[in-house]
Amino acid sequence: MWESKKIAKHYLTVVSHVKSVATFYFRGRNLGHPGLTVTGCGYRNPTEMSHTCRGTISLHGALIHTVDACTFVVSNGGTQTFHIKAATEVERQQWVTALELAKAKAIQAMESEEEEEEFQDNDSQKPEQVTVKDLSQRLENLQACNDLLIKKGTMLQRVLNELETLEPPSPELAAKVKTVSERATLFRIAAGAMVNASHDYLQLAQQQEPKWKKMLQHERDQKVRIEKMVEQLARQHSHLEEAAQHALPSAAPAGGHRASHTTVTTSPSEDEEDNVEFYDAQESDTFTLSIPGVQANNSRDRTDSQGSDDGSSSEGDQTPLPLSDTATTNSFRIVTDSTVVTPTTAANTDNLDNTNWESNNGSSGSTGVTGLKQKRRTRVPEKPNYPLNLWSIMKNCIGKDLSKIPMPVNFSEPLSMLQRLTEDYEYADILDRAAECTDGYEQMAYVAAFTISSYSTTASRTGKPFNPLLGETYECDRIDDLGWRAISEQVSHHPPMLAQHCEGRKWRCWQEFTMASKFRGKYLQVIPLGTAHLEMEGGTHHYTWRKVTTTVHNIIVGKLWVDQSGDTDIVNHKQGIKCHLKYTPYSYFSRDSQRKVKGVVMNSSNEVKWVVQGTWDSKIEIAPVISTSGTPDNPVYKTGPYILAWKRRMPSEDSEKYYNFTELACQLNEPEEGIAPTDSRFRPDQRLMENGEWDKANAEKLRLEEKQRAVRRAREHEAEKAAVQGLPYETYEPLWFKKEQDPYTDSLCYVYGGEYWECKSKGDWSRCPNIF
Repeated sequence: MWESKKIAKHYLTVVSHVKSVATFYFRGRNLGHPGLTVTGCGYRNPTEMSHTCRGTISLHGALIHTVDACTFVVSNGGTQTFHIKAATEVERQQWVTALELAKAKAIQAMESEEEEEEFQDNDSQKPEQVTVKDLSQRLENLQACNDLLIKKGTMLQRVLNELETLEPPSPELAAKVKTVSERATLFRIAAGAMVNASHDYLQLAQQQEPKWKKMLQHERDQKVRIEKMVEQLARQHSHLEEAAQHALPSAAPAGGHRASHTTVTTSPSEDEEDNVEFYDAQESDTFTLSIPGVQANNSRDRTDSQGSDDGSSSEGDQTPLPLSDTATTNSFRIVTDSTVVTPTTAANTDNLDNTNWESNNGSSGSTGVTGLKQKRRTRVPEKPNYPLNLWSIMKNCIGKDLSKIPMPVNFSEPLSMLQRLTEDYEYADILDRAAECTDGYEQMAYVAAFTISSYSTTASRTGKPFNPLLGETYECDRIDDLGWRAISEQVSHHPPMLAQHCEGRKWRCWQEFTMASKFRGKYLQVIPLGTAHLEMEGGTHHYTWRKVTTTVHNIIVGKLWVDQSGDTDIVNHKQGIKCHLKYTPYSYFSRDSQRKVKGVVMNSSNEVKWVVQGTWDSKIEIAPVISTSGTPDNPVYKTGPYILAWKRRMPSEDSEKYYNFTELACQLNEPEEGIAPTDSRFRPDQRLMENGEWDKANAEKLRLEEKQRAVRRAREHEAEKAAVQGLPYETYEPLWFKKEQDPYTDSLCYVYGGEYWECKSKGDWSRCPNIF
């Protein structure tokens, strides 16, 4: 037996499958109407429906008419005719009405076949398109019901008019009364269908109304913003025309002399059409993540060491976090206790902007005197204004590897990639706090905040670091004030690869950094390929992670800006703890704050223990998960008070004059005594650029690159000569790093081999080549 709640729906099913011209009964299709018998049906029993077809009638061209009180006929006007008999007259009327409704829908389906094919796959449509389609379908159903209601009403009115003309003793009165009864029943059925269709349409429309209002208001706000942007662009265009007119009479001097020209300052909204990728507006305030196999145990409570009070709750923002194809999507909400720890009262976060970097390590600082801090500079010489013909440089760069492009220093900043990578430890105090944590999940949350902090300067830094020469090194000994020291080396030139090792108070960190980069004309994408390691004192916690993708927009036209996007997992291999972080791509039309990062800390069973949220250019907050409720597909995590794990120390207001450097960045290239002769501070082209002599810096850069090529060619020639003679040839070996098998990533990587700081204390740099 097949059952149904809606007659119209089942008539669609019946008519689309009622087939054949055989003369036998079809039992079982009562569809809530006992006693209905079909003569000339296409199936002997319901099981034949999936494999036996005995003829069809196209519904949109079918003729439906009654024969007697209980029988009606469905025909295609040719060879196919179905004689259908109901048990009662009322049932026959219900079937006829439902079939006529289905016929109207079939006609509409034929007329809109192309549209139906276009929207057939709802999964690939935007939510708004699905909603509009659903509303349109319901409106079409409503229109079909209305047409049928008018038809039945007209028939009923005609019969009533005929009834009025009959005399009471007329023998036709009984037949007319019966006809009126039939028409009234049909009208009642059609009216009921109309009411149901109207109710469905109204219910859906009411459900969608708040969302449409919200989206409409958002679009109005965006319209105002775009109008302001266009107005601002018009003013900037006018200023550019005026600047061009003033600049034409006085041509810029050629050669190595500086050019004086008008600089037009643009706002961040300049050339927004080139600046942004467009994303759909978010609809909900649910914090949605895609986490591999996250489990939600209902009513799971966790003791909160900080305590929490019951109070009002707030929901997080919606952030979709797509993972791999094997990931399980789980949306959840974060409910925070009303007692929120503010940055000024958070534990271990006092005076973040004025952190005292005193070291408790007995190692001597870079001055060579224990306990005596070196007075360091707070800025570098101002960046000069040099004219640059972008097209003459860029037209030959499209599609090439970034490391193989001879870029002038005009695109650079006076720091090498070795120094730029050392900036990752500007907020190494986060690792000091993490090392003091006794809770492994809290420690992981702090480590996540540290990895995010390394991107803080990229929001305003668009200059390209110098590519290090093979064998170039850089040391940063800040034990005396910051509590850490690092040594970095360019260990390979093709492909470019550097290795770094950093030692802190109760931790050590090392990484191998290489990247894949392509210039696409409109943007430059940098995809880091190396792995970073962090080990806490005692070796009980070992973390690994990879950096996310960096994209530089508006390479040719517009103002340069940098974005970070993608997913990364931080794994504690010793404790089985994992943190999944999502860097949300920039979207101009998003209602959420930009540069957002969200993530969760999970145990080995994928149960969420801590949450991490904030922005990679401002601050990061962390909070423990006290309890979990909701369903496995939509869990709700109640958290304790948020703790400010990291807050950016902003550069000075005039930092734009000197490459938007932070105070630490200004100190990285400061000359020091006692360092290796291969140190980046001795690189002449970089020093000339810092001093503002860019033309000399470009010439010196070409000299150094040609010198490096000559050394490589000589090495290749020696290797060929040794191969001809059948002699072994030793390939290039880094000075301070060696290649070993990484047990955590199961790949070869460069690790620190020691001896650098010992050689520095002895002043023995005999192993260092002359690369400058």
